[in-house]
Parts: sequence; structure tokens; C-alpha cells
Amino acid sequence: RFPTHFSLLCPPSASGARLPAMLPAFRGSAIALRRSEVGPARRWLRQDCRSMGAAVSGNFWKHLEGEVSAMKEAGTYKVERVITSPQASMVTVQNGKGPVLNFCSNNYLGLSSHPALVEAGQKALTSHGFGLSSVRFICGTQDIHKDLEAAISKFHGTEDTILFPSCFDANAGIFEAVLGPEDAVISDSLNHASIIDGIRLCKAQRYRYNHMDMAHLEEQLKDCVEKGTRHRMIVTDGVFSMDGDIAPLKEICDLAQKYDAQVFVDECHATGLLGKTGRGTPELCGVEARVDIINSTLGKALGGATGGDTTGPKALIEVLRKKARP
Repeated sequence: RFPTHFSLLCPPSASGARLPAMLPAFRGSAIALRRSEVGPARRWLRQDCRSMGAAVSGNFWKHLEGEVSAMKEAGTYKVERVITSPQASMVTVQNGKGPVLNFCSNNYLGLSSHPALVEAGQKALTSHGFGLSSVRFICGTQDIHKDLEAAISKFHGTEDTILFPSCFDANAGIFEAVLGPEDAVISDSLNHASIIDGIRLCKAQRYRYNHMDMAHLEEQLKDCVEKGTRHRMIVTDGVFSMDGDIAPLKEICDLAQKYDAQVFVDECHATGLLGKTGRGTPELCGVEARVDIINSTLGKALGGATGGDTTGPKALIEVLRKKARP
């Protein structure tokens, strides 16, 4: 078959044997073939397409190699440090000469290799198996999932919770599921990449305010109201991991109340760590009852393995159970 965009009709060749020799000259043209010429044409096309594909593929790999070289030259190339011991404040690394101090993990409470958690994990493997080979709503929900969701809800004082494989997935799943084109999402300019990616997936009108700048946030909220947006959601990290800044949640909640907006907080670097009882930034700022939605992780302070969650009003969690993609 010849591509439909070929435009020039060429006379058939007198001999199928000479066809491969003349076909390259007519690449990009429509050609009328005798029955005897179809076989040679097919063979030539297969060979020609393979050679073109190899050339394109080679260019693609060369492009990627260039990307890697550029990262190395710019100093942004990351080298993995391979740990050969349990995660801790003191670890051993591959090809290392001895134990080294570890200042870069998120193992804030030292629970990643705590004997009690290791034992609990071993018991769960024995009682419930390694995995479920299914998504939640088909046959992938066990009693321990529901127990954990209830425990998280109790911990944060919320109505309900849904688990995700990670908080990255929770952030990817929430905005698309609950916000539409009539709505607005107003995001701090230094929010985590997972929040930015999640917002890109939704159809809501997108606004960004300067990092922790409450005057600019109010300007954006005013603009949202003036444009007649249906719902408005303010989105912020509780703790900005790269800078250590703590979001001014009291002021954010005040503005949310003034402009009828919901408050979403990513608590990955605060849950279990900040606040009198470890309930994170809302507890630290005294606004636990005023924050509408909390996304957080089980992969940092609370054991360092995997898993994330969204916790908040029951109606929100019900919608996420039915519509959240991850």
C-alpha cells in the first residue's frame, strides 16, 4: 500500500525486475502497478521502510545521548548512591570504605527500619499475601486497607480517607476528578512537581501566586471571583521541602473564607513531624478544622516504604473512589 498523500501518477514499468531500481526515483508519488510488479514493489517497500526506520531510530538515540551529555555539562546529572544497608542515619554504600552519615533521607522519625514495623510487615505478608493483582474497585481492597484509611482519618480528624500507591499518585488523581472548566485552581509558585503535574491534568482555570505572597494570592482570588468561576481551590505545600518554608495556613484559610474557596495542603514533609502531636502544618498553625483537603505520604516520616492518601470530607473521598485515575 502506498500512502494516500502521494500525488503523481507514474506510468507502469515494463518489467517487475527493473521496478526496485526505478521506485526510489518516485518516492512520494502515486504509482500504477501491473500485477507482476506488486511483489517486487512490496519487497522494496519493506526494505526501504526498514532502512528509514533505522535511520530515524538512530537519530532518536543520538538525541537522548546528547540530552545526557548536556546534563553532565550543566552539572544536573544525578548519580545514584547505592545503599547496601537498611535506611538509617548511618548507612553503608556500594564500594564505600565504611559507614557514612546520611543527611539526605526523609526518614525523619527513624521508622524506616524500626523492628516493630519490620515485624508488622512480615506478619501482614503471612496473613494477607504479597499483593492483590487487581485495582481497588474490582477485587483489590482488603480489610487492612480499610483499617489504615480509618486510622488516617482518625489521626487527621477527617471524615474519610482513600489510599493511593504514593502521594505523587494522589496529587495526580485529585484535581482532574473534582475540578472542571468552570472552576479555578490557585497554586503556590513553588509547589511540588507532583502538584503541578496533577493540575495540568485537570480542565480547571489555572492561576499561580508568588511563593507565600498573600497579597498576590488575594489578587488572584479576586480575579477568579470577577470571572465568575464556580469553585476555587487554593493549593499549597505545607512544608516546601527544597527551602524549608512553612506555608502561612492561617492567612490562607482567612482568604479562602473571604472568597469562598477550598484549601488543599500537601503534607508529605510535615505529617508525623510538625505540630504538637505530629499532625502536621494544620496543627502547627492552629487551623486543623479549616483545611479542607490533605494529601500526604506513608513513604517519609511514617515508615519510609510506600503509599499515599487523600483525606477530607466524605463526599470528596466518594468521588475519588469512583473517578480518580491512579
